[in-house]
Amino acid sequence: MTVNPVWTPAVEKMRQAGIGDLAIRVFQQNIEKVASGQSAYIRESDILPLTDIPQYEGGTTSPGAHSADSTPAITRTAVIKLNGGLGTSMGLHKAKSLLHVTPERTFLDLIVAQVLAVREAHDVSLPLLFMNSFHTENDTTEYLERFDSLRLDDLPLSFLQNRVPKLLRSDLSPVEHPNPDLEWCPPGHGDLYTALPESGLLSALLDRGFRYAIVSNSDNLGAFPDPDLAQWFADSGAPFAMEVCRREANDRKGGHLALRAADGQLILRELAQTSPEDLDRFQDIDRHSYFNTNTLWLDLEALAVELDRRGGYLGLPVIRNAKTVDPTDRTSAEVYQLETGMGTAIEIFDGAVAIEVERSRFLPVKTTNDLLLIRSDVYEVADTGIITRNVSEAPTIHLDPEHFAHIDQFETRAQHVPSLIEASSLTVTGEYTFPEGLVIRGDATLP
Repeated sequence: MTVNPVWTPAVEKMRQAGIGDLAIRVFQQNIEKVASGQSAYIRESDILPLTDIPQYEGGTTSPGAHSADSTPAITRTAVIKLNGGLGTSMGLHKAKSLLHVTPERTFLDLIVAQVLAVREAHDVSLPLLFMNSFHTENDTTEYLERFDSLRLDDLPLSFLQNRVPKLLRSDLSPVEHPNPDLEWCPPGHGDLYTALPESGLLSALLDRGFRYAIVSNSDNLGAFPDPDLAQWFADSGAPFAMEVCRREANDRKGGHLALRAADGQLILRELAQTSPEDLDRFQDIDRHSYFNTNTLWLDLEALAVELDRRGGYLGLPVIRNAKTVDPTDRTSAEVYQLETGMGTAIEIFDGAVAIEVERSRFLPVKTTNDLLLIRSDVYEVADTGIITRNVSEAPTIHLDPEHFAHIDQFETRAQHVPSLIEASSLTVTGEYTFPEGLVIRGDATLP
């Protein structure tokens, strides 16, 4: 009697849905890793703290400011933005990048402004590509139609992230649900290394002479394509580089870099890869001092070679996210969402490096707390889309989630953004509405 492999039902489901062969092969091997009992944890005993990372000293905050030899690298660089997320946690039902960061400009407006400013300042092509999900593709491409000069020749502005089945924890078979959309999930941003070649864009970029790419989250407005950083990466000769920042108290849950004790290789450990007994060490920001900003620099030639050598499968660590099939119903079927992170590829490439950058290159907007800060006088948003911080350290903001978490609530209560440039922290409780002209100093609690 022939026994079907554990991955057979999931593979059949993906084939019936028209998922590409490469994405299917990658997911199949990820299931095999989980089924074989391979540990999902990176043990504290198997790693060493990272104590010394070179600091980036270019520090340009304007796309027109660059060193004399920076232009050659930026002429061969592409910009890739991870843009698959919906802003559901903020009450949105469309691409999060369509959220207004300022009252006048969305994430997409600022991203495009940054790219166009670098193009103009350096007379370069600088392609901009969005890795969209099935949920964000239509919203994003429709919005981008307003930018006539953005598209380059026949290069598309976007490519699609894959989707994979949610798997029952009991036997790793694909879950079924009355709402078919709930049966699928994104495979994490590690899917970049599958979707980029599968879409043909990796070959297209290389054929047009683009050697490098900067990849970052669309909600990280600090990660603009700095020509000096592009030159640093090209001069380093590294196949892969990760921008990191020093961890602060609010970064305890973010993935950190470490050295694998067995061979000294740089690795990235995420919270989901940490065993409960190692959690205190994971969150020790003095022991593990550097976190991944999820801004990467890739040598596209090196990536193509490595993918070819490995048959299209980089073998990234698999993260098993334990969920319920319906995230709003805790009684629904228990499933795994198998994901990979693109930063974990740092352990795949020989010669991969990390570079410590200023905190100004890490400005994610994950909550309305972040949004209040960006809209305040703590930050300045230039016409070029570059955001600069006007204080040495931004204040800590905590808005009552019951009354501010969703964007509609926020827009109603924060029509008048207070001055925060002299603030250390701000906590707001209850149904408070900011009055016009409010100035916050030091530590404040309202009302």
